[in-house]
Amino acid sequence: MAMDTGTGAALAWSPAAAAQPPPGLAVKLGSLVLLLLLPLACGLAPLWCFRRPPDPRSPVLSLVSCFSGGVFMGTFLLDLLPDYLGSIAAALEGLRVTLQFPLPQFILAMGFFLVLVLEQATLAQRELPERPEEESRALLPGASIQAPAPAARGALRAAALALALALHAALEGLALGLREGEAAALRVLLALLLHKGAVAFGLALELLRSRLRPPAVASCVALLALMSPLGVGVGTALAAGAGPRQRLCRAVLEGLAAGTFLFVTFLEILPQELGAPGNRIPKVILILGGFALVSAILFVKG
Repeated sequence: MAMDTGTGAALAWSPAAAAQPPPGLAVKLGSLVLLLLLPLACGLAPLWCFRRPPDPRSPVLSLVSCFSGGVFMGTFLLDLLPDYLGSIAAALEGLRVTLQFPLPQFILAMGFFLVLVLEQATLAQRELPERPEEESRALLPGASIQAPAPAARGALRAAALALALALHAALEGLALGLREGEAAALRVLLALLLHKGAVAFGLALELLRSRLRPPAVASCVALLALMSPLGVGVGTALAAGAGPRQRLCRAVLEGLAAGTFLFVTFLEILPQELGAPGNRIPKVILILGGFALVSAILFVKG
């Protein structure tokens, strides 16, 4: 039976054309492995360098912590904060919502207060008044007064820092997964590899300085390394259905993470290092060096 040529061309089908993968899928699949292995290796490197738990008062560790503080400051000011403000502005524009209230700044403050409330509530529980028998025992000769251990405070702030970085890593992986085109996905992947390697290294140093044990540090680093590939997978699966409401939810999470990052960076890392005496000029130089590293990475990314 004869078939019209135009109809036959319209009904033509081939298995190769039907099985054509989405653009950039090969880069995204490769990123799952690279974004897992490189941050994991960089984050575990301080554990290999310090085979014993380092002394928190060590001058060398203090200097390296200043460098990581510069990395975190650059990450917040140049990467996390602009991405968050751009995401929430685009999401509100997509929903055609006009606000008189400064919602982006409010969400950022909520992330800041979240860590503040959790930290102060934990410290308040540890500083409850002693019972009478404990007070009388403390007055006996040779008795020592038990002060609240600083390890709990450091551990809480370190956990907040790890969670903020993990959430940010998942959101950055989500952004990579939502990218269309191989070239665009490859540019984002290269920038993320450099960025996440530096951040994972700095995170491990801060966790060690907060007196966390090596197994706990390794667990936090592994969590950070897993979040970016998880975000890439979710973003790739949802690339076709990313609407304004989904972008708004993502922006809110970015804002909470940015507020947490703001607290830990500017109220924990930098004041702790700059408030301690000694090596002040080298500390400032290393903070500027960490900030310059993030600036260079983001300049290449742009």
